[in-house]
Amino acid sequence: MKREFTTLCYLQKDGKWLMLYRNKKKNDINAGKYIGVGGHVEDGESPDECIVREVFEETGYRLTDYRARGLITFVLNDVGEYTVLYTADDFEGEEKICDEGDLVWVEADRVLELPLWEGDRAFLCRLRNATDFFTLKLIYKNDKLIEIV
Repeated sequence: MKREFTTLCYLQKDGKWLMLYRNKKKNDINAGKYIGVGGHVEDGESPDECIVREVFEETGYRLTDYRARGLITFVLNDVGEYTVLYTADDFEGEEKICDEGDLVWVEADRVLELPLWEGDRAFLCRLRNATDFFTLKLIYKNDKLIEIV
């Protein structure tokens, strides 16, 4: 099984969450869905360093206050992806155009109404309701969620 190590962040401000609507890349597994911002951890990089870099690259914002909230294990066919999940409620800079999709500020209570991965709904509910660090495993077959552990 191939393994990947990634980060994912949800920026929060004034009761809204910054979501990335994936609509610009060819052959994008996330096409047509809303996700947080983040990406692959590079060699020698910590998850914290990765999320600061990825958020800046994708949004133009520099994180000034963020925290790890969970560890999500995604299993999709023959790939296991380990994702450190973050939230950030303080950042600076000016939003830029993202080459992966459209950045959209969405009212926090409307996020679950968006086109999302089914498993994202599970961890977003925990993210909204839990204060403790949590872990979750989401098992997919093709693009269908078959088990939550």
